[in-house]
Amino acid sequence: MQAQILRLNKAGQAMDWIDVESAACLYSKDQVVWTYGDTSVRLTGGHSRMTGKRSVLDIASVIATDGQIHPRDVRVPSLSNSALFQRDGHLCMYCGKTFRRNKLTCDHVMPQARGGRNTWMNCVASCKACNNHKACRTPEEANMKLIAIPFTPNKSEYLALANRNILADQMDFLTKGFSKNMRRL
Repeated sequence: MQAQILRLNKAGQAMDWIDVESAACLYSKDQVVWTYGDTSVRLTGGHSRMTGKRSVLDIASVIATDGQIHPRDVRVPSLSNSALFQRDGHLCMYCGKTFRRNKLTCDHVMPQARGGRNTWMNCVASCKACNNHKACRTPEEANMKLIAIPFTPNKSEYLALANRNILADQMDFLTKGFSKNMRRL
């Protein structure tokens, strides 16, 4: 799998993951304002007819790009099972045991059949046994306690949850934006 580049706005707010080709395009359009971390990828091009030298483009693992800054990105990151399980550290939020992804389910704290919504604040990772035991009840009704309170990840946390192959300097940058709720990945 090819490395992903962490794209920031010029104020240093994490925006998204982009592929190397998109990053090269931003470099060529002179839209990269500053970089952070080590060089992630070195691209080589053709030879100059005049000098005989080969063109080289070093792409940093974290790049800040020019453009408008939106002070508050109010969009809530998309909820997916893999991001939810990552957020919860692959732990069942009821029994506290660690499980592989295929042994976990998304449990709705307030069951959907009773008006619970499919949101970060209402969903937790649960093993199949605990999910079946809880059934269509609230944790209190099932006499089960949550071991952690659900939370909505911010943009930095979501980007860390969404990428499995994060380089050390990218993670170093992202963790600076983590809230106190975020468990270390």
